[in-house]
Amino acid sequence: MEDLKLDLKYKVMIHVGRPVGEVFEAVADPKQLSSYFTTGGASGRLEEGKTVMWDFADFPGAFPVEVGEVIKDQKIVLSWAANEGGKPADYKLTVTMSFKPTDDGRTLVEIEERGWHDSEAGLKSSYGNCMGWSQMLCALKAWVEYGINLREGAYK
Repeated sequence: MEDLKLDLKYKVMIHVGRPVGEVFEAVADPKQLSSYFTTGGASGRLEEGKTVMWDFADFPGAFPVEVGEVIKDQKIVLSWAANEGGKPADYKLTVTMSFKPTDDGRTLVEIEERGWHDSEAGLKSSYGNCMGWSQMLCALKAWVEYGINLREGAYK
């Protein structure tokens, strides 16, 4: 029987009750992103071809985030080094954020992360990132709709 190699990826989503331009800007703008997600700071705007540094108060140690593609109000594609079991891995992951306006004026935000190695360590680490992106979407919704930072004090 031939070994089956899996394309380890996942997708999470949420509806945010604001227009797509406002939601997109809350992700692309480092000041806003640092207010609800990158609690240790984001060094720059998410612009195509740039590398920015993201830091998290609950996961210390800033790391580079490469911005591969940006289509205003539609899509942001990022990549960075995978982390397995708290240690840097020798491969990169790709994150695609999609922003879609809905007929009722809300925005559907989808985040897909792919590229995990088909191994126990890759699978386990992907679960942690999936949890992180799910929390990011909830924090994004709370920030954009109500100005609330859900992550404040949540991990210290």
